[in-house]
Amino acid sequence: MAHNKSALKRIKTDAKKRIQNRARKSAVSTTEKKFFSFLEASQFTEATTALQACFSAYDKAAKKGVIKKEKVDRKKSRLAKALNRAQA
Repeated sequence: MAHNKSALKRIKTDAKKRIQNRARKSAVSTTEKKFFSFLEASQFTEATTALQACFSAYDKAAKKGVIKKEKVDRKKSRLAKALNRAQA
């Protein structure tokens, strides 16, 4: 256990950040699952709107540092490629 005030405060703030980061990651995976469910159902107009929501969620997570920018770029590319393959 921490012994000084700054370490105690750091423990509290880290706990809050951990909860926020977990929520952001969960939101990203939820939007991605919705996108893939629309793709499987061949609902391409809904899939494109879900893809935009995915991009937005990924960009917000990258902006906050929850997910690295390189991973976000890779995921966005693969999601767009999946949509293009499904439409063809």
